[in-house]
Amino acid sequence: MLSELEKNQFQYEEFVSPVQLWNNQVARVADNPGVTIEEVTGENVQEAIDVESTIKEFGSKDTITKVFEEQFAHPSFSYYLLRLNGEACSTACLFQDGLDARLESVATLESHRGKGLIGHLIRFIQEETRRRGTANLWVLPINEAVEKVYARYGFTTVERMRSGHAFLSGKSIKDIRGGHS
Repeated sequence: MLSELEKNQFQYEEFVSPVQLWNNQVARVADNPGVTIEEVTGENVQEAIDVESTIKEFGSKDTITKVFEEQFAHPSFSYYLLRLNGEACSTACLFQDGLDARLESVATLESHRGKGLIGHLIRFIQEETRRRGTANLWVLPINEAVEKVYARYGFTTVERMRSGHAFLSGKSIKDIRGGHS
C-alpha cells in the first residue's frame, strides 16, 4: 500500500539527530592573539553573510541572505563574527528564548577550518550566555562528527530526536550533507 506521500510523488527521508546541552563549564581554548570576535552590526553584516553563504548545507546565497536578514532584524537572534588577523572567517548565531538559548548557524570559511577557531566561538558564546544569565545552552549538531566537536567543548548529548523530511525533487538533505545522517 502506498503512503500519501508516495501517491503524490514525494520522497521521504528520516533523521535521528542529537540534542546537546552545555555543562556550564566554559571551554578552555589555546590563546590566539590573532582571533577577535565581535557582534554583527549594520557595519559588518555583509561580511557575516559572505562567510555563511559559503556553507552549502545552509542553502543558496539568496536563501542564506534572506534568512540571515530576517533573523538579524529579530531581537531573539544575536550574530557574532570571528576574525583571524583581521579577516572575517567564522560566524555563529545565538537564539535566545527566555532562559534558554541555542547555538546555531556556526560557519567557518573552508580555508580556515581545522585551525581551532570553532573553539573560540563556542567559548565566546558560553561566556555570553553566562553574562545574560541564561539557564540552558543547547545545540543541535547536523551529524555525528559535529556532535563530537561540541562534546569537546562541554556539550553532552541528552536526547536523540527523530524527524522527517519530505521533498518532491532535487537533492535530499542527506545528499547535501554528503550522505551523513
